[in-house]
Amino acid sequence: FVRRINLRSPDCLAELMTEDHLFVDSLGECRSGRDRVSGGWASYLAMFPDYEVEVERTFARNEEVVLLGRARGTYAPGGVPAPDGRWDIPAAWRAIVHRGLVATWQVYADNSPVVEIIARGRG
Repeated sequence: FVRRINLRSPDCLAELMTEDHLFVDSLGECRSGRDRVSGGWASYLAMFPDYEVEVERTFARNEEVVLLGRARGTYAPGGVPAPDGRWDIPAAWRAIVHRGLVATWQVYADNSPVVEIIARGRG
């Protein structure tokens, strides 16, 4: 799943989601359904076209997987990288996997640096 995130292809990512996939962002907001979540990834990757996840540690028990690492990208409104738009933050992810497909993908991160970059870009 992480490899597909790093491919930056929502269609490839959707292939590994359950139909009722649940995405929970770092603020606790939920989106459900493979098509809706895939659309959300497409929008996110349009804003951050070089977004990537780096996993440093992985813990798994039964269907639950926890990943620790970093997320990074560059804010690029309209496809143009913003000056000082690069960010790199510690992050964690929790996945629930059913029959080889990701049913839940939850993000844990302090996104305030990303929010500040977006705000400057819109300012």
